[in-house]
Amino acid sequence: MQSEASAALTPAIVFDNLQAYQRTYALQAAIELDIFRAVGQGPGDVASIAHHAAASERGIRILCDFLVISGILQKKDGRYLHTPASAAFLDPASPASLAPIARFFANPIMRAPYEQLAEVVRKGTTVLPGEGSVEPENPAWVVFAESMAPMMAPMAGPLGELVLEGRKDPMRALDIAAGHGLFGIELAKQNPQAHVTGLDWAPVLRVALENARKAGVQDRYNMLPGSAFDVEFGGPYDVVLLTNFLHHFDVETCVGLLKKVHRALKPGGILGTLEFVPNEDRVSPPMPAGFSLTMLTATTGGDAYTFTELSGMQRKAGFREVTSHPIPMSPHTLLIARA
Repeated sequence: MQSEASAALTPAIVFDNLQAYQRTYALQAAIELDIFRAVGQGPGDVASIAHHAAASERGIRILCDFLVISGILQKKDGRYLHTPASAAFLDPASPASLAPIARFFANPIMRAPYEQLAEVVRKGTTVLPGEGSVEPENPAWVVFAESMAPMMAPMAGPLGELVLEGRKDPMRALDIAAGHGLFGIELAKQNPQAHVTGLDWAPVLRVALENARKAGVQDRYNMLPGSAFDVEFGGPYDVVLLTNFLHHFDVETCVGLLKKVHRALKPGGILGTLEFVPNEDRVSPPMPAGFSLTMLTATTGGDAYTFTELSGMQRKAGFREVTSHPIPMSPHTLLIARA
């Protein structure tokens, strides 16, 4: 038994993790070179892909082989083919393509702290200047608004249904940290009598307003530029959306903001909070749990909070009936609370 266990032991996991950055940069390069479109169009040989990408045949062969090794592409008889995942999520011809999100994930502002991760861990906070990724007017959030819509759009429909609960009557909604604006826009799409106010930095809101125009709801979409901590919300609102925001801040800051949100809601009004919510063990599921590391590197006090932590903050701010709703096919969870 002991010899069998010894024979099975390899350092592969060590090498895989030390070289994991290769997969990141390989995928980023393939998106930049438009390789997934070329593979989808066929015939998938090195020469045709290289011609499409305006790249060397040697470079294309080695990169595409690496993508096969990584499980992103397939190779058959010397030609490269899509896997089901790359066809759906990486080929720009697919309506579900996530390729544009590489712009945000490749942003140097988001990646730089990982070069100093040991120092980040020593300090327990980001090495980015000021407030880290949430420093006022950070240009990274314009890139986020412009590029992350493909990842967020599939969540908008289920979120809207859960928050609206079938309501079609006149109502007002506030979308805090609106970003691309898709979640607030979805409320306006599902309820023709809903008027939505998007709150974010002015350059970001211009992206949201353009998305509202494309959705045909710009006449019911207002902009409130500035910081959620500084501007007056107005109201009262029937619904407030707080999506992908609380994880940037420590508990005390979150509770303070939630109290401000509570004051802006009508009695019985709905707060919809979208977050990465790990299990109570904080190590599962992998993506929500792993998001804590992102917050360690990018913020001064943020975290991926468990349901117990998030619901505790909301109850401390005066909310009641806090419920959890995992979003299908997504690492996100929606929390619904009532004022």
